[in-house]
Amino acid sequence: MGIKAVLPSYELGFYALILTCAVVYSGNGIFDASRDNVNRKAFRQGIKPGWHYFGRKMDAADFEWAMWFTSFRNIIVFALSGHILFAKICSMVAPQHRSVVYMLYGMLAVLGTMGRAYLMIVLSHCVVLYTVALAKQRWLCFAAGLCSLASFRLEPFSMWQNGFVTRTFDLQDVLFYGGSGFTIMRCMSFALENSERKEGIYSIIDLLKYNFYLPFFFFGPIMTFDQFHSQVSTSELRRKDNEMWNIRVHALLHLGAIVAVDVFFHFFYILTLPADVKFVTRLSDWALAGLAYSNLVYDWVKAAVMFGIINTIARLDHLDPPQPPKCITMLYVFAETYVYDHLGENHNDVVKELRATICTFAVTTLWLGPCEIVYIWSVCNCFGLNFELWVQKFFQMEPFGSMEANMSEPMSRRIRGIFGAANFWAIVLYNVLALNSLDFTLLVAKRILLTGFPLSTLSIWFITYCGVQLIKERERLLAIEEEKRDKEKAA
Repeated sequence: MGIKAVLPSYELGFYALILTCAVVYSGNGIFDASRDNVNRKAFRQGIKPGWHYFGRKMDAADFEWAMWFTSFRNIIVFALSGHILFAKICSMVAPQHRSVVYMLYGMLAVLGTMGRAYLMIVLSHCVVLYTVALAKQRWLCFAAGLCSLASFRLEPFSMWQNGFVTRTFDLQDVLFYGGSGFTIMRCMSFALENSERKEGIYSIIDLLKYNFYLPFFFFGPIMTFDQFHSQVSTSELRRKDNEMWNIRVHALLHLGAIVAVDVFFHFFYILTLPADVKFVTRLSDWALAGLAYSNLVYDWVKAAVMFGIINTIARLDHLDPPQPPKCITMLYVFAETYVYDHLGENHNDVVKELRATICTFAVTTLWLGPCEIVYIWSVCNCFGLNFELWVQKFFQMEPFGSMEANMSEPMSRRIRGIFGAANFWAIVLYNVLALNSLDFTLLVAKRILLTGFPLSTLSIWFITYCGVQLIKERERLLAIEEEKRDKEKAA
């Protein structure tokens, strides 16, 4: 049954009411736990003084968020503002040379931030992978790229290269591994696109322009080389209707999201609470489920904000970057384009899908850095993706296929929503494993599935079902709008 199956408005309103009440009830439990235990000894490391006019302390357990928007906020604003200024001047004076200006400014910014040794390390990997790309062999490009990536993730090669960077500041490791990891991915994209080119080869300057575009350098997103090269090489720069208005709106939305997250952290210590597993065992099943879910939502919001800010700057540079992902690995474009879609094709064959997911998460594991938690996370997500296809294939068999064919579209959507709710919580548990700890994940799973059965299990399942149906309704409306736009373009 298609995505356009319509449910009655009163039914959707009921789902929205149930979900709202559940979120408020669960949130109240987390709020009470945060307020009553703010001075708990185990929480002192994660709870810091916040905005004085709130009169409350703030959850600062997320090191990256705290550094980005406090300690290094001015440096980030200064560097990106400089990029916007020089890019604007160049686009007005010499738009045909703007890619060179992007490259030079990016290299100077990396040099000023990380030092000469780090810049030389990155350049050396670019040169090596460019040399490999000249052979125009896809398997060789993949092998060389993965070996380069492994040199940043596996000891003793990782420590050896990191030892050349003598500067010490709080974000050094994040910037070192972020910039180097994404550099290798970009070089692999360049090499693979170069191998597909029928006539001639791209120059090493094209690779450096692609790699040292500052907004993408440290944290992505990975815009594939063919897309970046075609867009940045355009000298006729034109804006679509209302494009600048949309850019301003998105910039304000991201600024509002940053403020909202900071305010939220003054009242809900969702990142610090899971660190003390002994304490969270006292929470109700509802509060515990809400705590796990809110951690996943926060990670999605953080990724959307970081990608959104970068994407806004890229759109000012007349680029069309990929949209913010839900995937926390931030490898979605590379994995889908060169691994997942290439091996899985239409993702309808069980064997091909299994091969595609194994290869995709093998690359992801290497990029994140092999360790026990990453192994478990990758295996669980790999199983989850394949399990979805297995369930789909199972219910296409007789007599289930005939039963669904005889159902109305709304009823089919409701039944699929039940299974979607179970799969949604599997996604929550897989990713909470990576975001928090194995002990916390096991506690959540045990409370929801075992000790909370049947009341907590079924009630949380139903509430998740309500949320899934609301998500599906939004997807339905977006699909209708997209279809209208396609018809208008065709006309």
